[in-house]
Amino acid sequence: MKPIAPAKVILRRCESYDVDTIRRILREGLEELGLQPKGRTLVKPNCVSSGPMFKDAYTRPEFLEGMFLALQDRDGGMTELALGERCGITIPTRTSFDGAGYYPMLKRVGVKGYHFEEEPQVEIPLTHEGRLRDYLFTPEPIARADFFVNCPKFKSHPWTTVTFAMKNYIGIQDDRHRLIDHDHRLNEKIADLQHIIQPQFIAIDAITAGAGRMLTPIPFDLGLIVMGNNSVAFDSVCSHIIGLDPESIEHIRFAREHGFGPTDLASIAISGDVTLAEAQAKARGFQVGLVRVEKYFEGTHITAYAGPPPEPERTDYCWGGCPGAIEEAVEILRLFDKEFDEKIPHLHVVFGAYDGPIDAKPGERVVFIGDCARFEGMLGDKLVKVESLYRDRATKDPHVAEHEDILAKIFSVRSTLREARGEPFVRLEGCPVSVAEQVLALVMLGGTKNPYMSASEAMRFNKGYLMWKSATAAKRLRGIPYQKDGTFEERGESAPE
Repeated sequence: MKPIAPAKVILRRCESYDVDTIRRILREGLEELGLQPKGRTLVKPNCVSSGPMFKDAYTRPEFLEGMFLALQDRDGGMTELALGERCGITIPTRTSFDGAGYYPMLKRVGVKGYHFEEEPQVEIPLTHEGRLRDYLFTPEPIARADFFVNCPKFKSHPWTTVTFAMKNYIGIQDDRHRLIDHDHRLNEKIADLQHIIQPQFIAIDAITAGAGRMLTPIPFDLGLIVMGNNSVAFDSVCSHIIGLDPESIEHIRFAREHGFGPTDLASIAISGDVTLAEAQAKARGFQVGLVRVEKYFEGTHITAYAGPPPEPERTDYCWGGCPGAIEEAVEILRLFDKEFDEKIPHLHVVFGAYDGPIDAKPGERVVFIGDCARFEGMLGDKLVKVESLYRDRATKDPHVAEHEDILAKIFSVRSTLREARGEPFVRLEGCPVSVAEQVLALVMLGGTKNPYMSASEAMRFNKGYLMWKSATAAKRLRGIPYQKDGTFEERGESAPE
């Protein structure tokens, strides 16, 4: 399919998570856009993290239940109706689905659930100009979808400013492929992912939006459901709702340049029972999450230093990698340990090619985070030289990429910190160093509570982990390969031309 024209966005008032109300609004949206789901119909939520501690971070089950019922009301010949997602790095999707309350909802509506890290990963070629890679891997249910429905959560994001329709595409890759190019070129990666699949229908959970952050957002009563048929137009209207110029948000601008839709409001038909001006009034005071790491840590026990990432002509700061990850890591730790800021000892964290002094007092740890961290200077009375370990992205081959689960990360982080005892600094390698790894490092350096060992989360995590490993092992025993190299030809109708 090609992006649907003309681009249309529908703004509807919805003050509560009443399933019947959501079902009616979404059904009316499908009707207004002239859409009827058919063939393999796949719904993609935003469920990067979930549960009571992260209650405003994911697409609510009531919203999805209303969506599935609306799709069934408009059935145009569906052969499958399913939910599919890959949640946050290292956490089993089964754990996030459980915490979000998705399983009882899926049972009520008779819908299948795909855990994308348990499905075969297939290779999709890219041919557009300016691409980061010649191919990307995605789960087979994404590649086969005939009618794709994108159901993101209306949220801020510390790497990309916002999470609307297009940013939700990060969840159409498993861990090993998701982390490749999740760096200072993240916005370009998001634009490239649009070439894998295009949605026929988009509906965002903006009833209670998430301000300020991604994993631990501040609840913001927006009272809206926004629907549309074009990702660029949709994200542009959502940006205007919170007072942002969509052209200033790189992944939106890149996707527009790739031909996926308009950012100009004059080219977008806007309808509904809420005007754009009324939606903007509702959103007044909404905070976005784009804060440099030095500013973020002002007034805390942590001092941050950030130099430019590789390819400094593109940006002087890595918005898509390690600095944003440590901000999310700290917010998670604050959530699980109210005394985190008091417990954590004075630390100095360094990102990128930093050229300047590091004011570390005797006994204060210095942590260089990420492969591109580079520094030459004095730490106390010692002259220290930290070399960049960054490898050009052309050397990273997705065909042989691997990922570590959380148990492996616990071991590797502990080993790294143990080896650095007595040294003037410690280095965490990776591009990027994930949120999970930075959580673990801060726990081990600061003696704070470990979220992965939390009584409230451990049982759900262990259950999801064992079921994930069992499911993937069973498929391997049946001869089903995890990764299928070579161009995948059996594409569904949601594949863009």
